[in-house]
Amino acid sequence: MAEGERIIVDPRGVHQRLDQYLAALGRWGSRSQAQKLIAAGAVRVDGRGSKAGTTLRGGETIEIAPVSLPVAAGVEPEPIALDVLYEDHHLLVINKPPGLVVHPAPGNWRGTLVSALLHHWQGPLPGLDPARPGIVHRLDKGTSGVLVIAKDPETLTALGNQFRRREVEKQYLAFIWGRLHTRRGTISEPIGRNPAHRTRMAVRRGGREAVTSFEVIACLGEITMVRLFPRTGRTHQLRVHLAAIGHPIVGDAAYGRARGRKDEVLIERQALHAEQIAFRHPATGNRMRFVAPLPPDLVALRRRSAKSVQCCDTPPGAGSYNGR
Repeated sequence: MAEGERIIVDPRGVHQRLDQYLAALGRWGSRSQAQKLIAAGAVRVDGRGSKAGTTLRGGETIEIAPVSLPVAAGVEPEPIALDVLYEDHHLLVINKPPGLVVHPAPGNWRGTLVSALLHHWQGPLPGLDPARPGIVHRLDKGTSGVLVIAKDPETLTALGNQFRRREVEKQYLAFIWGRLHTRRGTISEPIGRNPAHRTRMAVRRGGREAVTSFEVIACLGEITMVRLFPRTGRTHQLRVHLAAIGHPIVGDAAYGRARGRKDEVLIERQALHAEQIAFRHPATGNRMRFVAPLPPDLVALRRRSAKSVQCCDTPPGAGSYNGR
């Protein structure tokens, strides 16, 4: 079995199926993707091959080998230009433009980042899901900014481990409606699937831990420009957290009207940008940091909205939004 990742089953895994436990950890995709990984023979429990339905007792050692699977049928290379910030034999870092879908899905097989990657270099791409080769993390279609892609299974596993252990520093810029009551603060609210809209997430009791820190950059009339520091990596976390405290991201069609606000059409996507990311290079161990400049549409939004770029009239201290 190739060298991969090794984890110890914690108390959350007691009496869970193996595929459910891997899916709940969030590193190996959905439950069906975990089942594919197990079926490929890449998962061993206490040194033995196991089935997806194996019931865990707690304390077992699970070994997951890196794997490379063929790209999903229907995904073809396409000459889509990439704004490359860095590239070597192990990884690729790009500045993703808004509107680019990261990975294909039924009904949306063309024009994705995966097709661009297949055109960018030759050879197999690593991944558990053949429709998401090399994808370490993702950005929503409407979110721009820094994105990291692995070029081999070992790099995919190593970077995935850093994300899982929260060793990766991520920093975003967002334009939100209204003014926050403090310059700095933290939103600590659990996030889970929205029971009324299954394609969306929501702050809800029993959801998974989610923590976002923020700082105000500038007040632009009715809009505030903020820098966001996600401490966890839940789906739609920044968009959900900001909507939940009554300050949704400008242009967010899914969450922007959470409090009855009707957005003026200032931008055709959510005004959210992955500004910066820092991590250890899996091969060298060197700490690396990459910055993506603000894209033209957000620069234009800042200029249009700027009635004042002076300091906001909010207290200079820190605040929190916890268990509202």
